[in-house]
Amino acid sequence: MADRSSVTTTQRWVVKIGSSLLTNDGRGLDVRAINDWVAQMAELRHAGVEIVLVSSGAVAAGLTRLGWTRRPTAVHQLQAAAAVGQMVLVQTYESAFQQYGLHTAQVLLDHDDLSSRQRYLNARSTLRTLLDLGVLPVVNENDTVVTDEIRFGDNDTLGALVANLIEADLLVILTDQSGMYDSDPRSNPDAKLLPELSADDPTLEAMAGGGGALGRGGMLTKVRAARVAARSGADTLILGGRTERALLRARAGEPLGTLLHAGQEPQAARKRWIAGQLQTRGTLVLDEGAVRVLREKGRSLLPVGVKSIRGAFTRGDMVVCVGPDGTEIARGLVNYSADEARKILGRPSGDILALLGYKDDDELIHRDNLVLTEG
Repeated sequence: MADRSSVTTTQRWVVKIGSSLLTNDGRGLDVRAINDWVAQMAELRHAGVEIVLVSSGAVAAGLTRLGWTRRPTAVHQLQAAAAVGQMVLVQTYESAFQQYGLHTAQVLLDHDDLSSRQRYLNARSTLRTLLDLGVLPVVNENDTVVTDEIRFGDNDTLGALVANLIEADLLVILTDQSGMYDSDPRSNPDAKLLPELSADDPTLEAMAGGGGALGRGGMLTKVRAARVAARSGADTLILGGRTERALLRARAGEPLGTLLHAGQEPQAARKRWIAGQLQTRGTLVLDEGAVRVLREKGRSLLPVGVKSIRGAFTRGDMVVCVGPDGTEIARGLVNYSADEARKILGRPSGDILALLGYKDDDELIHRDNLVLTEG
């Protein structure tokens, strides 16, 4: 079982901040609190922790800027509030992080972006490139155009999906409570804080409560988000956002909030997820050299090792890799479509740009997205 010492060694975080915290329960953006969280994230970043910030608050900030006291029900009004509020959020974060010499990037996503394998890989590549460049991405739902997410979405779930996307070690959900309790502390003064549980503990949902007036998620969404994050091996820490220096103290191993641990290593979890995918879109026939490299050295699959291709697939689809005799060797998520792959098969990666006119990846299947299924 994981303990708080595991938090001290994590190197890639997704930090999610909810609407009630960001807007001080609806009284406009709490700039002082935002500056405090930014200062903590900047200190973590300078200490080598990679961070992606998932920020709620666009709709809530827009309501305040427009002078609306209640969240409207009409979709077009919610979209207008999100558009106005997103500008407020972006300006606030950019100014705050610039004080510490950190560049930020705005990334607007919706759940469709992360359910489409092609768009999933595109988003993954962008976020990982930003992290490699030392940029701190600020992610939010694309509320302005995605009506379903305004009606039903929550950024707890988005935070978990981003944790899957970038293979984060830890998802930190900052909330207006000190953590998760065995019952609602707002109605039960005897409620007890739960320091640590497994993300798949069957009793969690029964103990989770509802959300606030401004936010779309309650403790139940955080429990479900923890289970999503656990798919890629990320632990989830539900942490009181108003607790002094909460992020830094948690990083130091102090037992704050509620830790919901995944119970599996990130890479093992990802490989298990890939191996469990039943629907495949095509087949790559490998030469003996490629088979040997995959089996013995655990490397990525390059175009030069592919002899022929069967099926119609697009970037991000699951494909099967077979040897010259037809025996399945591996399966994985492919970086190029079938048409593109046919143009580059048997050729070195250095030829991809000339053959296609562009190059997304050197590998046909990266080793992180490939799992051996035989021998």
